Amino acid sequence: MSYFVENTAEVNDLDPFIVPPEFKKEGPDWFAIFNPKVKRVLDVSLMHTLKHERPGRIFHNEEKNRLTWIYSVVCCVRFSADGKYLATGCNRTAQIYDTKTGLKTCVLADESARKGGDLYIRSVCFSPDGKYLATGAEDNRIRIWDIAKKHIRNILDGHQKEIYSLAFSLDGRLLASGSGDETVRIWDMDENTCKVLAIDDPDALENDPGVSSVAISPNGQLVAAGYLGSFVRIWDISTGHQVERLRGHRDSVYSVAFTPDGKGLVSGSLDKTLKYWDVSGLLAGGENRRDSPSNGKKDLQKPSHCTMNFVGHTDYVISVAVSPDGQWVVSGSRDRGVQFWDAHSAVIQCMLQGHMNTVLSVDFSPVGNMLATGSGDWKARICVLFINSEI
Repeated sequence: MSYFVENTAEVNDLDPFIVPPEFKKEGPDWFAIFNPKVKRVLDVSLMHTLKHERPGRIFHNEEKNRLTWIYSVVCCVRFSADGKYLATGCNRTAQIYDTKTGLKTCVLADESARKGGDLYIRSVCFSPDGKYLATGAEDNRIRIWDIAKKHIRNILDGHQKEIYSLAFSLDGRLLASGSGDETVRIWDMDENTCKVLAIDDPDALENDPGVSSVAISPNGQLVAAGYLGSFVRIWDISTGHQVERLRGHRDSVYSVAFTPDGKGLVSGSLDKTLKYWDVSGLLAGGENRRDSPSNGKKDLQKPSHCTMNFVGHTDYVISVAVSPDGQWVVSGSRDRGVQFWDAHSAVIQCMLQGHMNTVLSVDFSPVGNMLATGSGDWKARICVLFINSEI
């Protein structure tokens, strides 16, 4: 039976200057406020602040050709599978950092890319073995980088607009990409083939909205895509058939993430909310799937449904992530905050503030207890989390 949990913005309503000390933790340029109405089982501390800058030349009337630092928005953050490295995407470069020391270990830049103007790397994704980094950029190209050699292994062409999101399957064979050209593509890295996933909606628009986010289920069976048209589509990767469309958000869906067991999907939207969708009926052997022979009619039943609403952000939700143990959902927003939610109740545990601009990207380390954030304030940050008895 479905149930809805509506959690008010109690944490956001607390004044950080007068909140009791037992509900607040702060550093020199950040603070966390904990929900006073629930048991505190989570703590957070800042490990590293990674400022994104590169040397460049600017021109002034008084002083021409002066060397200075050029700063860049951090569009995306992503941990390696072993948690030892963090990749970030910014203007013209992808950068890799050692998560233990916070030191930059690698800068990847395509010197043959178009010159002049901005060229933001909108998405980064490590291959599961950590040898390669896939980057998606505003020039419509996906580049696969050999990290050790710091050169491009191959370029995947096909999208007609900017690449907003990339996701590897856990075995590293498949790469999913979502683009402003309204398509989701599946790239087979072994066979060097590409499949464009077909849209199978009876009321689909002739000009479909762009794809903002993609995620592959842990078992590699499904791919989900968030759309700028306020809905989510899900496909069976092996058949290429669309098996579901999730509707309920009132504005563009900017981010999607599967739960570790593959039975749930979390979506974040410009309507300021997150939703949890029960997609267990879409897993292998599910008789209620739209493409199941037992259904008889393709649209007879849509088993996936929203079971929880996460309400608390005061502005657009731009990015979401689910912890490796499935206990926590984290969201980044244009309200500059990062919120930690109980994944089973949609109740806010705490709210983290410190970025001075929109939090564009959040990611949990697949191992350990780290969270990364990327922002329009030119910074990426790595936080360490302490849970239960560790506090």
